[in-house]
Amino acid sequence: MLLLDLDTVAPRERVDAFHHALTDRSVPNDVVHEEPDTGISARFELWRVGGLDLFTARSTGFEVRRTARHVRRHRERPVVSVSLQTEGVHRAENGGRRYHLGPDDIAVFHELAPRRYGWSGHGASQAITVDMEHLGVPVDAVVRASLRLRASPMHDLVLGHLRALWRDPARLEVDPGAAALANATTELVRSLLVSAAHDEDDRRVRSALDDSLAVRIMAYVRRHLTDPELNPERIAREHAVSLRQLYVVLGRAGIGLEQWIIGERLEAACRLLASPRHAGLPVAAVAARCGFTSPSHFTRRFRAAYGVTPREWRRHRVHGMHGPASDGPGTAGGGGTVDARDPRV
Repeated sequence: MLLLDLDTVAPRERVDAFHHALTDRSVPNDVVHEEPDTGISARFELWRVGGLDLFTARSTGFEVRRTARHVRRHRERPVVSVSLQTEGVHRAENGGRRYHLGPDDIAVFHELAPRRYGWSGHGASQAITVDMEHLGVPVDAVVRASLRLRASPMHDLVLGHLRALWRDPARLEVDPGAAALANATTELVRSLLVSAAHDEDDRRVRSALDDSLAVRIMAYVRRHLTDPELNPERIAREHAVSLRQLYVVLGRAGIGLEQWIIGERLEAACRLLASPRHAGLPVAAVAARCGFTSPSHFTRRFRAAYGVTPREWRRHRVHGMHGPASDGPGTAGGGGTVDARDPRV
């Protein structure tokens, strides 16, 4: 998808268009152009591969400045950007340190950390953005790692992987394996950051990663909620932990895994049943779309949670009546007796 081509924008409007393209979907920035009066050029493109945004930028010289004031005004879910410099010599300031980046460097920036980035003359870069909820590496560890990525034995491996992503992003975007590729890329980036951040404070980093594991698990489950094959064994395997550790980590966060999954699926079912767009969708199809393999099991769970059947819920919503709907789907799992280790999640 083409985000911006300044050749199609009137010269007097180019500075504003450039700034809008870099800040509209992210935390605010200050953008300083090298030669704003003599004309600037830029072309930005975007691809969506699984859960990753792949972004290319080619432009005349500029610098993006993100200050602590900008960070405090952050309104989007934070991300980490991981970029390659494909043309020109790039300047950066991160963690209070200034440095240059070339074609064999990986640049990493956290949206919630002040930084500067840009180039002189003409330059180009390729970047991916990784949602912090999925990455699960604390801000200070990301910043520390960004200053010593080349010290990690993972650097060249991840560099090769990132370069491969850009060979044909349009084809990857529509490939059925795109979601798995996005997950694998996120894991590689996490491995690089953990490796590069390793020092005498490694136990603190590990502790922070452990603390974020529950959040990462919940994010993973929500992304795969409609998959009937989702089960504790698979979740543990995807996060490289034992089944016992999975339950321990979630238990510390006050989460009973199977019942929480059922509650999330029931909430999704409530939204479908109340949607006029899906009014003709059979209840069995609603159950299947929300990850339930058995319509009768779905109905039993729904009644236990809300005190009515799915059909009754839909009828109440269609006619604008209250009753169980007034409690909202947030009560899912709150009623009835539920086996917390039910295998049919």
